[in-house]
Amino acid sequence: MDPILYWNDVALEANRVSHTNGKNEQTGPTLSSRALAIVHLAMYDAYAGVRGNPLHPVNLSPYLPDLPNPEPDASADAAVAAAAHATLSSLFPSQKPFFDLKHTQAGLQGTGLQAGHDYGLLVAQKILEQRQNDPNASDNGYAASVARGAHRPDPDNPSQGFHAPFYGAKSKGFAITDRHELMVPPQPGTAEYLNALRQVRGKGIAPELMGTLPPDLSRRTANETLIGIYWGYDGAAELGTPPRLYNQIVRTVAIARGNSVDQNARLFALVNAAMGDAGILAWDQKYIHDLWRPVVGIREDDPSLGPTGIGNNIISEDSDPSWLPLGAPNTNSPTFAKNFTPPFPAYPSGHATFGAAAFHITRLFYGVSDRNNDNLFDGLTFVSDEFNGISRDNKGTVRPKHVRSFPGGLWQMIVENGLSRVYLGVHWVFDAFAADGMGNPDLSRNIGGIPLGITIAEDIFNNGLNLSSVGPRN
Repeated sequence: MDPILYWNDVALEANRVSHTNGKNEQTGPTLSSRALAIVHLAMYDAYAGVRGNPLHPVNLSPYLPDLPNPEPDASADAAVAAAAHATLSSLFPSQKPFFDLKHTQAGLQGTGLQAGHDYGLLVAQKILEQRQNDPNASDNGYAASVARGAHRPDPDNPSQGFHAPFYGAKSKGFAITDRHELMVPPQPGTAEYLNALRQVRGKGIAPELMGTLPPDLSRRTANETLIGIYWGYDGAAELGTPPRLYNQIVRTVAIARGNSVDQNARLFALVNAAMGDAGILAWDQKYIHDLWRPVVGIREDDPSLGPTGIGNNIISEDSDPSWLPLGAPNTNSPTFAKNFTPPFPAYPSGHATFGAAAFHITRLFYGVSDRNNDNLFDGLTFVSDEFNGISRDNKGTVRPKHVRSFPGGLWQMIVENGLSRVYLGVHWVFDAFAADGMGNPDLSRNIGGIPLGITIAEDIFNNGLNLSSVGPRN
């Protein structure tokens, strides 16, 4: 049994359950990416420490500096199990009986079990100590701006609050070497912004309002609706958050390629460290740029609308005061709650940043560095939990199972995942990438979550998986 895949599966189940059981442990995109990074870095250092001792000479450089050496006969499986169990139990205390059960079921046997266990516990403690001063996702002390163009709550969910306004600025890095930043996004009044507005107004509108669209706007197709929901995982019950989805896809690749345990230890540590840093830097940039979401931007596009409105009788044709999005899917809601716009600024897209960071660092791991289609998913398919034949939409209807292939590989996923948020009406296209004249990503400009995620992936991969020296911004 591969202990990395085993405990990765347990960690992904913890993420799913945490968004289902009402305990609010490590919920939302920021805290869930942080939790998965902690667990996988602990597993990696526990495994690397044992495999690097004289009896197992393998070159897996440690993440944390100055870790002691384990006992010479320490069990790598026991070390991984202890590191995973200890970090998971600390992060998700309500699920500890489940982690106890999975530890029992891990089938640990052979020599060096106690020595491995002790070493795994030590590594877990060191990793948790490193992250003990991380901020939470609270919005206590945060006040939204009323300036035109600034993010405010979804008018269809006005009590939603704000997720993690201080998290990005006050967090130190996991493995980045720099606090990477983005260019200012296209602003209201520019041609690029207007093109993005018209795109999302047609492609992202709520189905019941589609008949209100002007005839010159392109409408969302059935396939685009599917794509939008397929990549959802918006903290829904039974699904969890995007970092869980991207781990599921990386697992599919790792299993198909027959990775060794050494390879999986390194790969999943890289992937989850990259997403841990993506959560930090994307949220830092979100609250720096503080850009409104389409649900506010379209409804208040005319200067006469909104809290700073000025007198005007005939509103702009590009404004629709009654516009609503298809929305982030409130899948498996026990109360059939409405779909929603996520409670944080639009730019950059968290989905786009997480997805690009996770998938591109996987591409780098397998030797693919160019920014184009790849063959890493050839012959493979993936079923999203949003379309697994079990999950229900927010009206209680079971969605069909959809088996999806990706002939363009992980690069196709990076782009499609970013675009999916436009089809839900919760993001502008430039939240993912600057678009060329054909609507394709123009990565020559440092705009959006895809360039940010790629930069994070290349930074971590090229500089090694080392403890970051990048501190909080303030």
